[in-house]
This record gives sequence, structure tokens and C-alpha cells, in this order.
Amino acid sequence: MGEARRRAEEGLSPRQAKSKGTKRGSDSPRIVEWLPVTQKQRDQFFDVSIKAGWVGIGALVVIWVVVRFIGPAAGWWIPADVRY
Repeated sequence: MGEARRRAEEGLSPRQAKSKGTKRGSDSPRIVEWLPVTQKQRDQFFDVSIKAGWVGIGALVVIWVVVRFIGPAAGWWIPADVRY
């Protein structure tokens, strides 16, 4: 314990043990004191949900194009509203 002895000789206080897990003194305050969700986490959730919404819209457009145009053009199926 060389570090502890050196601190004692120099009159320094003992070194604080590192805490495991998240820091209690986070730089982002909680939304509600009793709810363990910070404002930063809320903003990250909003960003992810907005991006996921745009991905869903893009996937819907791609599926619609395949069902409406690519599938019938490839002969995979015939749309019900097309009369021959």
C-alpha cells in the first residue's frame, strides 16, 4: 500500500473508491425525481423514435412499389383492380 502510505505522510485524505454503475451526480437532471429517466435520455428516445418513424415510412413506400409495380411487372401476381 505505497499510495496509502504516501498520502498519509503528506497529510492528504484517503483516495475515494471508484463507484460502480452510473454516477449519481449526472449532468442531466431527471424528468421527475422518482423516475430514473433523465432529460438527456428522453431527448435520445425522441431522436430514435423520429428516425424509426422515417425508416418505417420508407419501408412502407418500398413495399408499396414492389406490390403495385414490380410484382405485377415480374408476373408474380395480378392486382385485383386491373381488368384484362
